[in-house]
Amino acid sequence: MRLRCAVLDDFQNAALGATDWSPVQDRVEIVTFTEHMDEDRLAELLADFDMVVTLRERVPFPASLLERLPRLRLLVASGMRNSVIDFEAAGRSGVTVCGTTSSSTPPVELTWALLLGLARDIVGESTALRDGGPWQSGVGADLHGRTLGLLGLGKIGSRVAQVGLAFGMRVCAWSEHLTKERADECGIELVPNKEKLLAISDFVSIHLALGERTRGLVGAAELELLRPTAYLINTSRAAIVDQDALLTALREGRIAGAGVDVFDVEPLPADHPLRTAPRLLATPHLGYVSRHNYATYYGQAVEDIQAFLAGSPVRQLA
Repeated sequence: MRLRCAVLDDFQNAALGATDWSPVQDRVEIVTFTEHMDEDRLAELLADFDMVVTLRERVPFPASLLERLPRLRLLVASGMRNSVIDFEAAGRSGVTVCGTTSSSTPPVELTWALLLGLARDIVGESTALRDGGPWQSGVGADLHGRTLGLLGLGKIGSRVAQVGLAFGMRVCAWSEHLTKERADECGIELVPNKEKLLAISDFVSIHLALGERTRGLVGAAELELLRPTAYLINTSRAAIVDQDALLTALREGRIAGAGVDVFDVEPLPADHPLRTAPRLLATPHLGYVSRHNYATYYGQAVEDIQAFLAGSPVRQLA
C-alpha cells in the first residue's frame, strides 16, 4: 500500500508540473490541493496522509493541528526558515520537518517591480490607455539622484541596494545591528537610526526578518517622518508595518504611495480594506513565486521524501 502525500495551497496548480515526481510515485501517492483551508478543514482532510508538502508560510502548523494528525510523519516546508510551524510540537508528535533551499533573486526583482510601478504609476497609466482614459494623466517620480533607504541589508537588501546604485540613486541603510563595515562593503551609506533614514528617503524598502525587535517597527510615528512625496515598499513581512497606520497614511495622502506584497492575513479576505486603499500597488505575496524557485522547492521536496523513505532525512528543520 502506497503512502499518501498532500501538497497544500497549490494555488496555480503548478506543483506537479514544476518538477519530476516519478522517483517517489511508486511508493507515494501525490495529491495536490489548490484551495486554502482553515485548521479544522485541514485536520479532517489530512487525517489519512503520511506526508505533507507546504509552500513557504502559507499554511500554519501549530500544535493544535499537529496533534490532530497522528498519521503524519513528514512535513516538507520550502525554504530553510519557517515561522508558522511549531517545531517542538512536531517533535513531540514524531513528525520530521525538512526544508529546501530558496533563491533571494525573485523577491529582489519583485521589490523593483513594485518600486518602479509606483514611481511611474504603471498600473494607472496602462489602465487609462486600455480603457480610453486620459493620455498621460500624471508625472512620474525620478529615481536617478533620489534617495533609497533600506531597512535591512541582508541577502535581499544588499542586492536591492546594488540595483539602486545602478540607477544612480543615493542608497543608505539602517538596521539594529548593521555595521559601517557591512555598509561600506555594499558601497552605501549607514545612517544612525531608522528615524533619520525615513526622514531623508524618497523610497523606503523593507528587508528585515520578523521578530520581537522588528514587529511594528514602522508605526504611525515612523510613517509621519516620511515626506508626502515618499514611497514605502514592503516585500518582507506585513507585521513589520502597522497595517492600520499604513491605511490611514494612504487614505489621508500623507505619503505618495506604498507597494505591498505581504499581508496580515493571507490569502487576503475579499472585504479587506487594503484591497481598496488608495495610492497602493499590491500583489498577492508573489515575492518567492517564480518558475526557478518552484522548481527548486518541489524538486528538493522530492529529494526530501526520497531521503526520508531511505531512513536518512536531509535538510532537517526539526
